[in-house]
Amino acid sequence: MPTYKHLLFVILLLFGSLAHTKATGFGDSAPINDFINNMVKEYNFDAGELKKLFAQTRRHQSILDAIARPAESKPWREYRPIFLTRDRLIGGLKFWRENEAILRRAYETFGIPEEIIVAIIGVETRYGKHAGRYPVIDALATLAFAYPPRSPFFRKELQEYLLMAREEGIDPLRQKGSYAGAMGMPQFMPSSFRRYAVDFSGDGQRDLWRNPADVIGSVANYFKRHHWKKGEPIAYKVRVKGNTYKKLLDSSQRHQIKPHLSQQQLRAHGVSLPKGLTAEMKGSLIELDGKYGPEQWVVWHNFYVISRYNHSALYSMSVYQLSQQLRENR
Repeated sequence: MPTYKHLLFVILLLFGSLAHTKATGFGDSAPINDFINNMVKEYNFDAGELKKLFAQTRRHQSILDAIARPAESKPWREYRPIFLTRDRLIGGLKFWRENEAILRRAYETFGIPEEIIVAIIGVETRYGKHAGRYPVIDALATLAFAYPPRSPFFRKELQEYLLMAREEGIDPLRQKGSYAGAMGMPQFMPSSFRRYAVDFSGDGQRDLWRNPADVIGSVANYFKRHHWKKGEPIAYKVRVKGNTYKKLLDSSQRHQIKPHLSQQQLRAHGVSLPKGLTAEMKGSLIELDGKYGPEQWVVWHNFYVISRYNHSALYSMSVYQLSQQLRENR
């Protein structure tokens, strides 16, 4: 009959084994060696230093579990309450007050409304409170070498991260981010950091972890570079007559909410539009599974720009609706 000490030993051994499966080393594998060789050849990295780096990099099973169940797979009626909360609204109003001058300067510089910038930061990290707990290099390496469906994308992001760390003079082992490797208060992927992050505070660094000025300026620059149109609408909830509008839903899905429908097409399919729109404006029609039934929305160019941050229409709608709450409660 097993003794108490024996049972305790078995339990400790089991927990130790489970902990080991959660974060394990990558070891000396052919894919990693190929990646290192490419970084040496293309970007003049030191092979020995990269081998030391990857020896300290870990594979996380929890990352693979998380990417298999993204929030965007939920219907709108379940997705909306995650982001449209009183806590996020109050936090956003506080963040706006504390950074009002910087947000105004970002609007004047880039033309991006303050409420959109604040809403993005709120949806992404609750204004920096939840910026991620994984070492960025662990997240990127886990997905680059242990997640075949998107391995090419994450290998590219891992490459961008190492280049970014070298350019910015930061330790690649110390930066924390999301399970997908998104970084800082605005959750930029490494490629976005290198392209769009700006030193908006003027201190010679691009700090998206601790410097609100750099965060605000970088988000604004991101939207500016993705062709935000100042003063244009984002989305309208609309009424529809009949069922012919559903043909437009199929078309919008194929176009990934990129505006492609004329106002004449929308009206011809039973969609009621507001007055005062400029004639050349095009939109897309989406239908969301709302709390009280289907919701039809016409979304315009600036909604599509928001979706460049995250390609989900649910994400873009949550940013838009939070931004409206913020503006209304200012």
